[in-house]
Amino acid sequence: MLALKSKKYLEEILEKTPEELDTALIDAKKELFNLRFQNATNQLDNTSRIHEVRKNIARIKTIQTQRKMGLVK
Repeated sequence: MLALKSKKYLEEILEKTPEELDTALIDAKKELFNLRFQNATNQLDNTSRIHEVRKNIARIKTIQTQRKMGLVK
């Protein structure tokens, strides 16, 4: 099931423009900060969300790098 979610997310970010990717990256980093803060204060119920957001940030950065190198449109 997780593989389907990540594949769907990957398809979504591939359709985004570079400006939209920058915005998505900033939003994901803000979400990660908030999740870490909640985790530190024992308010976070779903700690696996931290892992998901970290992976999403990596996916966004990978797409940005591939576009800069001309590997992906």
